[in-house]
Amino acid sequence: DPCRNFHCKRGKVCHADERGKPRCICQDPAACPPTKDYEHVCGTDNKTYDGTCQLFGTKCQLEGTKMGRQLHLDYMGSCKYIPQCTDYEVDQFPLRMRDWLKNILMQYYERDLNTSGILTEKQRSKVEKIYQNDKRLAAGEHPVELLLHDFEKNYHMYVYPVHWQFHQLDQHPVDRLLTHSELAPLRASLVPMEHCITRFFQECDGDRDKLVALKEWCHCFGIKE
Repeated sequence: DPCRNFHCKRGKVCHADERGKPRCICQDPAACPPTKDYEHVCGTDNKTYDGTCQLFGTKCQLEGTKMGRQLHLDYMGSCKYIPQCTDYEVDQFPLRMRDWLKNILMQYYERDLNTSGILTEKQRSKVEKIYQNDKRLAAGEHPVELLLHDFEKNYHMYVYPVHWQFHQLDQHPVDRLLTHSELAPLRASLVPMEHCITRFFQECDGDRDKLVALKEWCHCFGIKE
C-alpha cells in the first residue's frame, strides 16, 4: 500500500494516483467516520461540526479562499453562547490560569509516584519542590485575593508551570513561537469553561504578528524577564 507510511496534514488523506504514487487530497467531510455527540466541535464560523475530521476536511476544501483561511477549531463541543469577556475578568484570568497549570503538574507528579512515565526525570525534580511547597493551598476554588497574594509571596512556584505549558504547546515546529494551531489544543478545550481565554491569547500577541513568542507568553502571565 503506497499510502501506508505516507502522512498528510489534518484535513487531507492519502490517495494513490493511477501510477500508484501517493499524494494528499482533501478529506471529503461526508466520508468522515460517524462520531458521538461529545466529539462535536465548534468552528470559528460558529457552526457545529460532527468532529475534527469534518471541520478540517471542510477547511481543506475551502483552501485558498478567505473563508478557508479564517476557519479554525474554536472549541470542543457543540456551538453555544459564549459571553463577552470583561476587562476585569481578563485581568483576573492569569491568576486562575497559573494556579490551574501548577495543579496539573502536581497531579502528573502524584500519578508518576505510582507509575512513572508522564513527566521526565528533570521535570519531576522541578515539580517535586513545587509539590512539597503547595500543601499550603487546599484544592478547590480560591478567591482572587488569595491567588494574587500567593503569586507575590511564592512567585518561584509559578514560573516553571508557565514555561512548561509553553513548551508542551510549541511542537510544530519547536521554534519558541506559538501559532494559532499550536494554541488550539489548550484553547479549544478550555473555551466553554474559561470564556476569557480567546481574548487573553489575542492580547498576549503584543506585536500583532499572529504568533505568541515565549517572551510575550511570560509577560501575559506576569513572569519577569
